[in-house]
Amino acid sequence: MSDLIGALVRVAASLAIALLMTAAGTQLSRAEVPEPEGLWTGPMRGETPKTLTGAVVIDLADLEALMPKNPVLLDVGPAEKKPEDFPRDRLWLPTHRSIPGAAWFPGAGAASFEAAQEETFFRRVEELTEGDSSKPIVTFCLPGCWGSWNAGKRLVMKGYTGVHWFPGGINSWQEAHEAVEIKPDRAWESEPAK
Repeated sequence: MSDLIGALVRVAASLAIALLMTAAGTQLSRAEVPEPEGLWTGPMRGETPKTLTGAVVIDLADLEALMPKNPVLLDVGPAEKKPEDFPRDRLWLPTHRSIPGAAWFPGAGAASFEAAQEETFFRRVEELTEGDSSKPIVTFCLPGCWGSWNAGKRLVMKGYTGVHWFPGGINSWQEAHEAVEIKPDRAWESEPAK
């Protein structure tokens, strides 16, 4: 009988430890990710802050409400890379789906740009906003993407006041709306991100 009680105590202790570890892991994953002082220079995929100082963080309902104002939609999602084992005798035709009307700047969320890339980025944003630094601009990518956070931060640091960050990105959009195939922005395509 004492063996049975001992076994039950060990099982109960193991379950209690497992529950505590699960609860601790949940707490850690929900921990606040602090905003970096400047642009994020770490891996582009991972937990992101819930805030972007100087910008408005929006969800799908907020974006839907903003759409009648014709915001500039900046998709900074990466271009799909050709798999190394892709057959050489087959044509590589990747597609990129995004929010209708978005301008796609693949890789424009990188922390560092060459001077020409940065100039191209800001010149195109100025054209897209028609020189109005208060015009609503929405930066997005995929969930857990620092690239869209960096793009928003870069715009805020440049003095744009209508910046909106949509961390749910294209995945959130597609839960309620159709996405369309788009090509890289014409100016950005000639200055691809390194």
